[in-house]
Amino acid sequence: MFDRLESVIEKFQKLEKDLGNPGLLNNQKEYQQVAKEHAELAPIADKYANYKRLKEQVQENQALFEREEDPEMRVLIREEIAGLKDRLEAAENELKLMLAPKDPNDDRNVILEIRAGTGGGEAALFVADLFRMYSRYAEMHKWKVELVDSNPTGIGGFKEIIVSVDGKGAFSRLKFERGVHRVQRIPVTESQGRIHTSAVTVAVLPEAEEVDVFIDPNDIRVDVFRSSGPGGQSVNTTDSAVRITHIPTGLVVVCQDEKSQHKNKAKALKVLRARLLDGMQREQEAKIARDRKSQVGTGDRSERIRTYNFPQNRVTDHRINLTLYKLEVILTGMLDELIDPLNAYFQAEALK
Repeated sequence: MFDRLESVIEKFQKLEKDLGNPGLLNNQKEYQQVAKEHAELAPIADKYANYKRLKEQVQENQALFEREEDPEMRVLIREEIAGLKDRLEAAENELKLMLAPKDPNDDRNVILEIRAGTGGGEAALFVADLFRMYSRYAEMHKWKVELVDSNPTGIGGFKEIIVSVDGKGAFSRLKFERGVHRVQRIPVTESQGRIHTSAVTVAVLPEAEEVDVFIDPNDIRVDVFRSSGPGGQSVNTTDSAVRITHIPTGLVVVCQDEKSQHKNKAKALKVLRARLLDGMQREQEAKIARDRKSQVGTGDRSERIRTYNFPQNRVTDHRINLTLYKLEVILTGMLDELIDPLNAYFQAEALK
């Protein structure tokens, strides 16, 4: 690890020297690339410098301890050494995490898809709850949320809702939200007061750039039709809604949120690219090739990453056995208490 750290510092110092080269300023593209690499390595360089300072302090105190004859001073020095060693160990663990392989998608924007699974109307209502939760979380991070498509039920729920989330670190924070979310609560329509269990699936796709995924125009079929809202009411009188079918894979994307056919087509292509990139990356990771449902399962109650229990005000993430008795707070968008431990766990797994 320390050999690798030394090579990182060597590269960081070279980049720092390059940034001071007046000739680099003439090439804006190359300058931005060097500045970006420099900014990525700066936290590691700072942390490693701090680690080396702590190590020197430990050695100095140990030498002082060996020379000191006063028993009381030896006790104080021993305590100082113990505290420094704790900080040294913590700094080493942080350096390990910093050197863990970085997910190349972490800085990408997100296509977020939330769909009702088992549970009918109650599942559809929970789709709306999760959409509000993620929207508030995005707002806290100053991310932009834009509706791509939705299928409202008319009672305040959604059979499905698809949005794009644009902002720094969106995928890195949301990627572990994908899977089946189970909800346990008493429906408003339940006269007996019985708890019902429903399920909602969440897919989190990294947004793909055009250069990542080339879509041959001959491989897609574009259909246009008139947008419609809840109850079949006409939203507008022009054929602005767009359905794109990717013939080789059978993927279908519908977008009818915008009044402009051109904007709907652009949004639909953005979702299609994200889905195709997701499929390609899954194959690259040597996982079994299967369709997008692999990310969220079938929507069955038994396949779940997290349970939201309303009567107990409880949220449990089953992957890391974390339970919080603050469901109401979590649903207001305060998700970091779940996301931070998940990130730490999966970073540790990556280190292994």
